[in-house]
Amino acid sequence: MMARVDLVHVPYRASAAALTDLITGQVQARFDNLPTSIEYIKADRLLGLAVTSATRSEFLPSTPTIGEFVPGYDASAVAGIGAPKGTPSEIIDRLNREINAAIAVPKIKARLTDLGATPVTLTPADYGRFNAAEVEKWGKVVKFSGAKAE
Repeated sequence: MMARVDLVHVPYRASAAALTDLITGQVQARFDNLPTSIEYIKADRLLGLAVTSATRSEFLPSTPTIGEFVPGYDASAVAGIGAPKGTPSEIIDRLNREINAAIAVPKIKARLTDLGATPVTLTPADYGRFNAAEVEKWGKVVKFSGAKAE
């Protein structure tokens, strides 16, 4: 939408099949999560054209961001943990503390980093605000694209 580029979406059920098709030339490009593709990039089996985050990846510092060509572009993959609506706040707070403590363990943080992830800890309120902003941002993209749920 921002770059005014017309791409054809090729749906896959699993990342492995998409990566195989990319490596063998069946598809020409793929937007992928860095932890899934970084080893192929490091092994020179794939060429990383750009990262979608707002800043360059510390793991691929010579790879530009899309934002360097399309100002304001930022599409970072995020993994979070949720709980059912109505879960007592004391349980949410405890889970948040324990998960944030686990992410801070050097061995766990190092493993996540080795996979190309950038571990970030947030409060439940901060994560809620982040999610609300993402829904608003991507809602505009979906509306622009005309995509419909199937």
